[in-house]
Amino acid sequence: MRIDHVQVSCPPGGEDVARAFYRDALGLTEVAKPLLLAGRGGCWFKDGEVEIHVGVEADFRPARKAHPALAVEDLDALAATLEWLGYPVTWDNETIPGRRRFHTADGHGNRIEIV
Repeated sequence: MRIDHVQVSCPPGGEDVARAFYRDALGLTEVAKPLLLAGRGGCWFKDGEVEIHVGVEADFRPARKAHPALAVEDLDALAATLEWLGYPVTWDNETIPGRRRFHTADGHGNRIEIV
């Protein structure tokens, strides 16, 4: 078993804010949604085995606890990039012994863990 994708949400019209984070800041590639789903709004991103779907919710509330965790090769470089772009970076290297990680939030406030 493996995870096929993770979905996070955004408010109606929030796709460009999502693109700024997932595509521009994290470096994921935007992929076309299937034609039958494209009319619902949202956007999809992929990099290797990682796939994140951003769906539109009319009564959107950011996920502040539930979150995807993305593993990257250069944790410090990504943290610096995100901070430079204005995204929050909160380090937590004590909670799980031996694991360096930080939390950030996409442009809509959804929690994202980076390990």
